[in-house]
Amino acid sequence: MTIHQSVTAEGVLELVMDNPKVNALPIADTQAIAELLDGVKHRPEITAVILTATGRGFCAGVDIKEMQSMPGHEGILGVNRACAEAFRAVYECAVPVVCAVNDFCLGTGIGLAGSADIVLAAEGVKFGLPEVDNGALGAATHLGRLVPEKHLRWMLYSCEPVSAEQLQEWGTVLDVVPAGELMDRAREIAGVIASKAAPVIRAAKASLLGIDHAPMNSYRFEQGFTYELNLQGHGDEARDAFLRGERDANSAAD
Repeated sequence: MTIHQSVTAEGVLELVMDNPKVNALPIADTQAIAELLDGVKHRPEITAVILTATGRGFCAGVDIKEMQSMPGHEGILGVNRACAEAFRAVYECAVPVVCAVNDFCLGTGIGLAGSADIVLAAEGVKFGLPEVDNGALGAATHLGRLVPEKHLRWMLYSCEPVSAEQLQEWGTVLDVVPAGELMDRAREIAGVIASKAAPVIRAAKASLLGIDHAPMNSYRFEQGFTYELNLQGHGDEARDAFLRGERDANSAAD
């Protein structure tokens, strides 16, 4: 397990992704995020959540090596189910989720950040959705909560990233701070939430879910196209090229 958890004195649940070298999430860890966040509804002592990572990368996406090592379509099916559950769990978590992006945020990372209540990032962090280069689709709905609609289309087609500073200008990243100050700032933000009456904050989160017009379950619709591409062989071609070193998974972050 590479998802570490701890709870502060204020009741803030801190979840830290830790899977070197670039925090590409295996299926079990992606599912673990969903289970931990779903469990918050039964933990009244939890006042807020911080989701972050350690090392290089907030999240580079799914673990392609794991996916390609699994027989038949087991890998792609497992990944897509786990991602759908994790994104939903972040979005529907009973308390606000603060996403502290420490380094490049790609693919699955976009799904997590785009589902969160509040996003902050370290200076110079890049956000990108290189799914087309991976022969797949997914998380455009979540990217749409971070960037304007026309820029979303460009990012999806081109796989070009956008900076945290630009997202802050667009108002979707609350704050951009030096990397060494990221967790202090995340804890400060979560602390403000934790200082409020817990039942009221939980009610406020539920109320926001009820008035949100974005269809966050559309990730499963997007994955229908990923399945088609995979059955046609395009997905395997792209992932095998990555494993052969013909395409740099972190090119979007450079």
